[in-house]
Amino acid sequence: MPAPALLALTLMACFLIKHAVADYGLQSSYMFTNKGRYGHPGGLFHAGLHIMLSAPVLLLLPPPNLLILALVLGGEFLIHYHIDWAKEQINSRRELQPNCQRFWRLHGLDQMLHGLTYVAIVAVLFASQNT
Repeated sequence: MPAPALLALTLMACFLIKHAVADYGLQSSYMFTNKGRYGHPGGLFHAGLHIMLSAPVLLLLPPPNLLILALVLGGEFLIHYHIDWAKEQINSRRELQPNCQRFWRLHGLDQMLHGLTYVAIVAVLFASQNT
């Protein structure tokens, strides 16, 4: 396997593991119950946790341009925060509960969007290394 492909797969695996740890292992009830309140510190802390855990993953790459790094981390923060906030808005407005199939469809969409965010981050980082 070519080295760039192996690095991209390693980054994706690390981001997905990081995501599971942040969402399912380290997310507190304070974060979880307040992600639907726009601007609430609980949701901001949750998105910040993701950034804090993403930073070590980026150490697998040669140092990127600082602007690209800021865009990637800032983008992840903003995107992650708003995906979670939007999901909570839909859950609340439609009164979706874990015993409802729509709840799990929305949860799956949420997780897919987070995963696609990591695909975009890896793409941006690789593109920045070739400029």
